[in-house]
Amino acid sequence: SNVSFDMTKKIIFLALIILSFQSCKTVKNKEFFTLYLVRHAEKDLSTDEFGDPDLTSCGRQRSEQLRNFLSDVKLDAVYSTDYIRTKKTAQPTASSKGLKIKEYKDNDLIAFSKTLIDAKQDVLVVGHSNTTGVLAGLLTGKEMGAFDLDIYDRIYQVIIYKKKRRLQIFHSAFECKDSIF
Repeated sequence: SNVSFDMTKKIIFLALIILSFQSCKTVKNKEFFTLYLVRHAEKDLSTDEFGDPDLTSCGRQRSEQLRNFLSDVKLDAVYSTDYIRTKKTAQPTASSKGLKIKEYKDNDLIAFSKTLIDAKQDVLVVGHSNTTGVLAGLLTGKEMGAFDLDIYDRIYQVIIYKKKRRLQIFHSAFECKDSIF
């Protein structure tokens, strides 16, 4: 009886080891993941910081709305270019998920798209009007270009499952609370 108890313990232990290896393998070979790509929120063009302006009040509100939009979405990483407006757009979401913002260079989107695909993670990427659509196109194999400078409401969702890639574009219903215009 004691021998069968020891054998049962060994079998359970072996099963636990196999399951733990299997779970590591599943994470490493994740076949389904989602990327969310957005342009930074409204930038403040009324200052002298033309090269790297901050967000407007509306831009800060839009950043909070993005956090709310993604509140029930699991994210493994948040990426932003090295600009005040992109980092401040990403910050509310990153903070709510307990993540640090990772910087990426927007001058080599082909390499960055490969990095995102190879990482197989659920991520938010904050970019610019001339990079966000292009990156979505690279990730899905579609020809997509820049969009107008006055467009801030697009959220590109790229779903990748094995070799299949699907793009959905959401248009946020956000309206600025203190709009002067």
